[in-house]
Amino acid sequence: MAERSLRGMSIGAKSLESDDNVDFAARTEVSFICPKGHRTILPFAEGAEIPNEWECRCGSTAHREDESNEVADDIVKPTRTHWDMLLERRSEDELKALLDKRLAMHHDGWIPDYE
Repeated sequence: MAERSLRGMSIGAKSLESDDNVDFAARTEVSFICPKGHRTILPFAEGAEIPNEWECRCGSTAHREDESNEVADDIVKPTRTHWDMLLERRSEDELKALLDKRLAMHHDGWIPDYE
């Protein structure tokens, strides 16, 4: 009975494909150095946008090695706060009137206390 059993290979255990005639994507290696001196080399596909910063294995921010000596000439855009965006929509007089109205509604019992 053992002679008549089917023999095969386990599914998914071995691949029948080979790496012949396979062209991998062109890659460039970029190195990053953190302030503690750790050097990380990462492969990126050619044409990919390469970041200027990378998180190091120690948790600090590493910068590209080839750009570490250059001074950044990028124009830094100031962070807009909630107050800045609010002032784009309303003037301070309008905001004061709204605040007075809401406080009056709260004192008159229109808005419940959340305690």
